[in-house]
Amino acid sequence: MNETLSTEVSVPAINGERLWQALMELALIGATPEGGCNRQALTELDREGRELLIRWCEAEGLIVRFDAIGNLFARRDGSNADADPVVIGSHIDTQPTGGKYDGCFGVLAALEVIRTLNANGIETERPIELVSWTNEEGCRFAPCMMGSGVFAGQLTLEDALSRTDVDGITAGEALAAIGYVGDDANRPGQFAAYLEAHIEQGPILEDEGKTIGVVTGALGLKWFDVTVTGMAAHSGSTPMHLRQDALLGATRVVEAVNRIALAHQPDGRGTVGAFQLLPNSRNVIPGQVTLSVDFRHSEGEVLEAIVNEFRQTLNAIARETGLSIEIAPTADYPPQHFAADCIAAVRQGALANGYAHRDIVSGAGHDAVFIGDIAPAAMIFIPCEKGISHNESEYATPEDVTAGANVLLHATLNLAGPVAGAVA
Repeated sequence: MNETLSTEVSVPAINGERLWQALMELALIGATPEGGCNRQALTELDREGRELLIRWCEAEGLIVRFDAIGNLFARRDGSNADADPVVIGSHIDTQPTGGKYDGCFGVLAALEVIRTLNANGIETERPIELVSWTNEEGCRFAPCMMGSGVFAGQLTLEDALSRTDVDGITAGEALAAIGYVGDDANRPGQFAAYLEAHIEQGPILEDEGKTIGVVTGALGLKWFDVTVTGMAAHSGSTPMHLRQDALLGATRVVEAVNRIALAHQPDGRGTVGAFQLLPNSRNVIPGQVTLSVDFRHSEGEVLEAIVNEFRQTLNAIARETGLSIEIAPTADYPPQHFAADCIAAVRQGALANGYAHRDIVSGAGHDAVFIGDIAPAAMIFIPCEKGISHNESEYATPEDVTAGANVLLHATLNLAGPVAGAVA
């Protein structure tokens, strides 16, 4: 793979207005009253979104296929038919109250890259495959990143298709209902590289006035359910010094999560996002509290140290309060470090276009995290207003959308190998 493009090939700019119009047209499918989008995976609206994307791909002469979990692949041939492809894309499913840009920007930026190559008569040595992964969000069928997870071997096809929604419908039944059960023979095979453009879903780029995030990897995560058990008792007749208040102990757990994460900056993250209180009555001392704990870090050794410190802290809280504290793991994903060649191609794309940029680590999970386990991968971030995502008010400016797609074009050409003299 080349670190810089051949000087014999001039890289055109993408058509920002065309890309923006495509984003807005896709967003009409599942549009919400508050300006967002509700196009959950494997629904009729997802089917409509897929059909629109297919029409656009076929209009560019791409060969569209689906694998057994419904991942969409659209191929643009290269001059070397036997070469492994460069794969670019993301996902088009959304949260129930999602925005227009999460995932969709990456898929339509990939489409715009191909439209630009076609419009300018640029041939590449390697084939380019656009991909739209099935059920990245995981809001209707858990887990998230289902399509890329099956593709990368993180999840079996049988397990994925057996997952049910709140109505008891399986993912397999829903996939068949929208007509997108494919065949794994349609998969592209080994990837030469995978690139995914995405909104940051955080506030760092906007805060620092940077246009492009050169994503070097993703935080590893360890999730737990912690159950603190005391004794439910009457709030009026039980003296303070004789109480076994589970909520009081749980507040110490919450404080510990925050304190431990703060001690491991800049990449340490610690969150308590879910809280269940029993019996949850205003005149009863809480007898049991269950809370979720989410720890993340970019280095596996540091993440292990965070968890060890947390476990020791729980033991200390239990001893000091007389409460019972149990901890149960619920998820464990190691940090992902993206491929040096792919990172370099993204950085070169930002430099070539004169965009203010910085290296950044993704705090959120993305399809690239799973694909990075089986192929060289990297990501491109653009700012989103106030860092807001998974929200109907999610917003990225047309200028930043254009910039991200220009970097994707440059990086894709770098990795796919433009054929000299192929520019019209």
